[in-house]
Amino acid sequence: MADFEASLQGFLNHIAISRTGSKDTRDAYGRDVRRFLDYLTSIGITDFEDVDRLIVSDYLTKLRSGEIGGKPLSNASYSRNLSSLRSYFRYLNKYGGVQQNPVSLFKGASSHRKLPEYLTFDQMEQLLNSFDLSDPIQVRNRCMIEVMYACGLRVSECAGLKIEDIDLSSRTLKVFGKESKERMVPFYPRCGQLIELYLNEARPQFVKTEHPYLFVNTRGKQVSSRSIEQMVDQAAINANLPMHVHPHMIRHSFATHLLDNGADLRVVQELLGHENLGTTQIYTHVTQDRMRKVVDKAHPFSRHAE
Repeated sequence: MADFEASLQGFLNHIAISRTGSKDTRDAYGRDVRRFLDYLTSIGITDFEDVDRLIVSDYLTKLRSGEIGGKPLSNASYSRNLSSLRSYFRYLNKYGGVQQNPVSLFKGASSHRKLPEYLTFDQMEQLLNSFDLSDPIQVRNRCMIEVMYACGLRVSECAGLKIEDIDLSSRTLKVFGKESKERMVPFYPRCGQLIELYLNEARPQFVKTEHPYLFVNTRGKQVSSRSIEQMVDQAAINANLPMHVHPHMIRHSFATHLLDNGADLRVVQELLGHENLGTTQIYTHVTQDRMRKVVDKAHPFSRHAE
């Protein structure tokens, strides 16, 4: 009989030690694998050697339809779940004495990659200019959004920033991204001025016991990624923007605006911390798609073709 819980903890420890993913990735893998193990238990499976292709197929079918989990999965979520189980069984094959890998026979869902959502420059300015800088909470909120936009940060990278990671004299930020990879990102003067304002005027009003993290909640503790997400959403509502805004849209806006203004694709790749250039190239499709819409709308031959 297999100890499912022990195998799961061993798998997650392996990911953490080998640094094969961020904390968010490990958490997602943990949820995906635990749900699969709960399913095995519910159908009376107690040994990994009894898990065959049909069992995996039934599980994935029920998961994708929403019978397990409560709602149908998108192609991206289905592929991630499959990736989690593949990694888990590879771990079991290598370290858990399991001989088979029934998940290896399944392929992820094919889908066209969705173009990233972003704010126009005017919308970004509208969002940034909506804060009252006489209020320390709004100074902090504006500073978080400005730093994410100035440096193209992921929300987890923003939450994890430390004061020592910022060099105001050279206007650079040290960022620890996925798999703890370090990159240096420059920022523009206005962002530096706002960081100084936050450090001198706002942060001291929240922090009771000093610690290294830059952005803090109203109790003075390190701010969470979830809190930043909620703040950005509410800020967009307050700024009367016509769409739901999440932190990754700000990162998308950073990349799109740089490319719109002639930045080299490989430079943008380095700034974003993308390992593969192909990941960054999706932003070129954004600019091309927008240009195509402009031509379709404005060119006389496009209008007359209808």
